[in-house]
Amino acid sequence: MAESNFVDYVKICCRSGKGGRGSMHLRHVKYNPNGGPDGGDGGRGGSIYLRGNHNYWTLLHLKFQRHVFAEHGGNGGRDKCHGTDGKDIYIDVPCGTVVYNAETGKYVCDVNYDGQTVLLLKGGRGGLGNFQFRTATNQAPRYAQPGEPMQELTVIMELKLLADVGLVGFPNAGKSTLLAAVSAAKPKIANYPFTTLEPNLGIVSYRDSKSFVMADIPGIIEGASAGKGLGLRFLRHIERNSLLLFMVPADSDDIRKEYEILLNELRTFNPEMLDKQRVLAVTKCDMLDQELMDEIEPTLPEGIPHIFISAVSGMGIPALKDILWEELNKESNKIEGKVDNIAHRAKDLSHLQEELKEEGEDEDLSYEYVNEDEGIEDLEDFEYEEDWEEDKK
Repeated sequence: MAESNFVDYVKICCRSGKGGRGSMHLRHVKYNPNGGPDGGDGGRGGSIYLRGNHNYWTLLHLKFQRHVFAEHGGNGGRDKCHGTDGKDIYIDVPCGTVVYNAETGKYVCDVNYDGQTVLLLKGGRGGLGNFQFRTATNQAPRYAQPGEPMQELTVIMELKLLADVGLVGFPNAGKSTLLAAVSAAKPKIANYPFTTLEPNLGIVSYRDSKSFVMADIPGIIEGASAGKGLGLRFLRHIERNSLLLFMVPADSDDIRKEYEILLNELRTFNPEMLDKQRVLAVTKCDMLDQELMDEIEPTLPEGIPHIFISAVSGMGIPALKDILWEELNKESNKIEGKVDNIAHRAKDLSHLQEELKEEGEDEDLSYEYVNEDEGIEDLEDFEYEEDWEEDKK
């Protein structure tokens, strides 16, 4: 069994309910032998909805729920009885969930905020009974409509964490150490690469009871956008971050070069990431004096705010919070109103099967459906109601 309960990728088969068939019934009772048609309409099939729920932070609850089937609509009955409507199903997902078609890789929908409801599959409409087809020239119609068929779709659900600040850096750049220093999060910290194997979220406190959310993802290496390391799996978690904090250690051979490598990986994965606000933090600066920092500063990338910090000693942490808060609240960086306008790219089918296999979601979820109503209309053309009693006298 996996050590982690963080699940950000699931594949499930969804099916809405089919509509109930209309009744084909002719009323024939003691005091009204020619009562005419009275077949009722069939009920509608149940629909499947996605609903944002802030109480969930992973897709773990859907990991072993591979099939989600809505109820079928009930068939119409005599005396103009309407069939029961199928029960709708609501699938609760964490905010930031994106849905793709598992067969074509095309984007289907996404859920961005708590309480948002998105229709995934619509249930079939119920068929009309023969009562609806009566006319002056056809007073006893002997036909009724079948219900609309169900819809079936196998989908891939991906979770893209919603956070204000995303940490971007090579392994062992100090991302987890910074998150632990500025928030109550307790990520795993160790002196070896890829210590972080899953994203971590932390709430960073600021002045006057203000706060913002910071996300730490596993380290990115050169070639991560092509599948190397763990970057391809987790790069999607910073697609929805409002601001990107690049972290490069002070003992790097070339800080500018490492920054450019990280920037190029983001560009290759999704060019739209370059539109986000960026801040550069030079980490592990507790081993530098002011003279060395003055020598390094002219070599840093131009055009983005930068700061020297040390998460261990606390050096520059308050100033870093000030910079992050200022950048987050710029008019050009308001995340409100932009979430619904994010352009989602379709998945590349050439890599989709490899991605499914890597996530353990490559099994066939097809489900053979048996039509319970098959052959019913062949057995009887229409029904008669015989509810009078024989005269015992």
